[in-house]
Amino acid sequence: MWNHRSDLKVRLTLRVAAVSALCFAAISAYFLIDADRSVRARINAIAEVAAKTLELQQNKLQWVNNPRSGFPDLDNVATAVITPGLCLAFRASDGDIRQRFCGGAPNENSAPPQIFAAFYRSLFDPGREATRPVMSRGTTVGEAVVWVDPAVLTAEAWHEAGRLMTVLAIALPLLCALVYAALARALRPTRLIRSGLERIAAGDLTARLPPFDLAELSTIRDVFNHLAESLGTALAERSELTRRLIALQDEERRHLARELHDEFGQSLTAIRALAASARRTAGQDCPAMLAECDGIARIATDMMETLRGALFRLRPPDVQELGLAASLEGLVAGWNGRSRGRPRFEIAFSGMFENLPAAVSANLYRIVQEALTNAAKHAGATRVVLRLGMREAEAPSDDAAIELDIEDDGRLSDPAVKSGMGLLGMRERVAALGGRLSSEAGQNGGFALRVVIPVVRSRQHGVALEYAA
Repeated sequence: MWNHRSDLKVRLTLRVAAVSALCFAAISAYFLIDADRSVRARINAIAEVAAKTLELQQNKLQWVNNPRSGFPDLDNVATAVITPGLCLAFRASDGDIRQRFCGGAPNENSAPPQIFAAFYRSLFDPGREATRPVMSRGTTVGEAVVWVDPAVLTAEAWHEAGRLMTVLAIALPLLCALVYAALARALRPTRLIRSGLERIAAGDLTARLPPFDLAELSTIRDVFNHLAESLGTALAERSELTRRLIALQDEERRHLARELHDEFGQSLTAIRALAASARRTAGQDCPAMLAECDGIARIATDMMETLRGALFRLRPPDVQELGLAASLEGLVAGWNGRSRGRPRFEIAFSGMFENLPAAVSANLYRIVQEALTNAAKHAGATRVVLRLGMREAEAPSDDAAIELDIEDDGRLSDPAVKSGMGLLGMRERVAALGGRLSSEAGQNGGFALRVVIPVVRSRQHGVALEYAA
């Protein structure tokens, strides 16, 4: 079966071969037509010469007493023009052949195929006669007749066609090989274009194409490089905008946390103090009010606990002061304490994270916080495993990377987990850090999240992230 996605070089080579074969067929047809025309012109000329010769003989014989003696005499003409298959004759007025010369039979060993012979005869009618009248004193005494044996003409045509087919059989493969080699050389830069596109698809916007000799490929190169540069600029601007939005979001959270702590927290503290004062007064004057006072104090206490949890989520601990690892351990311990064993959170570290910039540590903390919240509240997970590691560079020219893997055994089909605002926020933070975020089904049937953030080594500080805080 023909593959519609075949190689371009093969397609073009086959088309060139088809066009070349058609050209060879046209050339062969031209040669056959020209050969038939030449044969027609030759036998017409021979018939003309024979008729003139016979007329001269007839005129000479009129001077002697026996006008019919030695007529017709085509020996001299036949000796000069006779060839294999050629026949020369004189046909009298009554239709009888008075004299005829033929050049012998064709070679049976070189007889053409019957199909070619029938095709050739249907096109050219090779046995057609050429006649010229022989005149004597204004009266037609007969005619000179010339024809060629059809078998001879057909054999000659087959011989010429065979020579052309031999040339075609030799030249066509050679031409295809040369065309294929030329196309392969001309299309070699497409490998560079494909490699550049693959690098762009993988996120490497530093990919650029070198100059090409062909004008068409040079145009593609200019468009490709301009596109890569434009994408790099757009992504840089997007990352900067995302970073500013995240910074503004964190500032708003800190402001909200301060407002809640200063206003709402103080109000709850005042309510608890008033409830305690009212309880003392009720104990002396109205013991029946003690239960209501205790209820007010208990509600205020529960509200303060809820407020502390909200403040902890809005304003996490100072990650830069405690360190990323200690902050994440505290976050996991808090979730384990609040969940009372269900779900169970586990965390593992590999590598050193002491020298990360504050903005990087804070964003990683927020990413983990959001991922754990999704797994616990939306996916219904019973076990969540978090792994944070520093991947070392495999080569001196490569960069190290922070790898964060979070896997749970919750419900994969929950849309809040797969495409909710939490995952969108994590993508924005990862993009601001110049990293990559991917999600897929976990090995245990749940949801797996993977974050990779590139870092570069610094001589003085050990690790520095490619991020402008």
